[in-house]
Amino acid sequence: MRAYIMCSANFQFESSDTLNRRNTFMRLRTIIVAALLGIVASVGAAAQDAGSVIGAASKAMGVDNLNSITFSGTARNGSFGQSKSIGDPMGPVNVTQITQYTRTINFGQPSAPTDLVSRATGPTQPPTVPGVPPPMPGVFNQNITGQQASTNYGQALNILTTPWGFLKAAAANKATVRQEGGQRVVSFSPANFKSPSGQAYTVTGYINNQNLVTKVETRVEHAVVGDLLVEFEYSNYQNMNGVQVPTRIVQRQAGLPTFEAAIKSATPNPSNLAELLTPPAGARGGGGQQAPAAAAAAAPVDKVGDGVFKIGGNYTSLAIDMGDHILVVESGQNDARGTAVMAAAKQAIPNKPIRFVVNSHPHFDHASGLAAAVAEGATILTHRNNEQVLERLLSGPRTLMGDSLSKVANRRTNVVEGVGDREVRKGTNGKVVELHRIPNEHSDGMLAVYLPAEKILWSADISVLNPTPAQLGVVKSAVEAIDRLKLDFNAWIPAHPPNPDRPLTRADVIAAASAKP
Repeated sequence: MRAYIMCSANFQFESSDTLNRRNTFMRLRTIIVAALLGIVASVGAAAQDAGSVIGAASKAMGVDNLNSITFSGTARNGSFGQSKSIGDPMGPVNVTQITQYTRTINFGQPSAPTDLVSRATGPTQPPTVPGVPPPMPGVFNQNITGQQASTNYGQALNILTTPWGFLKAAAANKATVRQEGGQRVVSFSPANFKSPSGQAYTVTGYINNQNLVTKVETRVEHAVVGDLLVEFEYSNYQNMNGVQVPTRIVQRQAGLPTFEAAIKSATPNPSNLAELLTPPAGARGGGGQQAPAAAAAAAPVDKVGDGVFKIGGNYTSLAIDMGDHILVVESGQNDARGTAVMAAAKQAIPNKPIRFVVNSHPHFDHASGLAAAVAEGATILTHRNNEQVLERLLSGPRTLMGDSLSKVANRRTNVVEGVGDREVRKGTNGKVVELHRIPNEHSDGMLAVYLPAEKILWSADISVLNPTPAQLGVVKSAVEAIDRLKLDFNAWIPAHPPNPDRPLTRADVIAAASAKP
């Protein structure tokens, strides 16, 4: 059997085998085209489904005609990254009671960029700390201007992660939807926001079969955690003046509860919106994500003992020659400082690897340089009370920050090593370094570093010179621990250096121990 086809105005003879192959190709092409059309159709259907899901939830929750809202109740605010136990931000010595919590949100465009679009306020009762005079009541303030909400994702997420703000933003952005655990999961990337690494942010909300938003989550860049998961859980909804309002709100960061509120009343589209969004003088603006730290200047290095170097210029670190490696004490308060500390240590003690970095305690101002230490290949030494949480915080994804650890191709696991209340490290050169736990209400995993041959003591967050009443309890407990451990020192080097910078003496310690609140 023969067939003829026209090709370039010439007639060409084609065999039956060739024809069969061609027919097979045509059938495959038809199947592929149909599949592609199916994919396009499914994408369109998914977008349409997302719109339907968002629309149904907006109708059920009363969002369609909601331009602003104010709601009130009570709240509890924890200390994420600064708590006594790093895994318990809502612990009794760290949680602040907000006895009359009120938050107001304007979902529309403000008249001026400096006008507030969100304001949260209320009288507070800070926690009582053993050994410290009772704290004075205060005022909680979180104020976000229109300019901040449109240029800073850390500020914008305070609105985007509310149930009503989420639905409005999801409707305005190209949202997608999927099913998970009996809920519709809607996700979108807010327009005009990019992380420091250039990656888009994603906001995800969970909608139940009653068309109520049960949770909203996103990730933001964080010096310790990397891509920090921030979650808001909403439950126990009630209809308040035509709008569904969750009477229970729980915020989690890195899986740890950090804020909770019990809402008792709400008013949609309040007539006194301008008044509600006007803070007292001196209280404009609010917290949020910080700009990435600039590259740190080269850290000054001073020799303070045989093979022992003080790294200054900011939080004070130590570099110690252990014979076949370097042990660094404290990495600094951000990635740039951590990188500078690692460089200074290798400059002071050349041609040796940094094998260990001691973390005094995991409060974020003392742990934000640890990513640079891990990127250097070091193992982090911390008290065992901190080990599991710090390991988890350092092991997550790091796609948003663009820091030193995010650039490591094959990241190690198990980068944190917990030590006990007393740990002795001996170098191949005979150098002895002792790590001692100093129990106090500031941190239950605080380590001090002692060099017996040099009679040098190093510690963090123990304000020996002119301590405030709030700091005095920590100082006294530290001095008691040092006496009990019989740490005979001639020089005490604090992580937070005095001004002018100098080692502390026994006379300084005696004066601090005898001070009265």
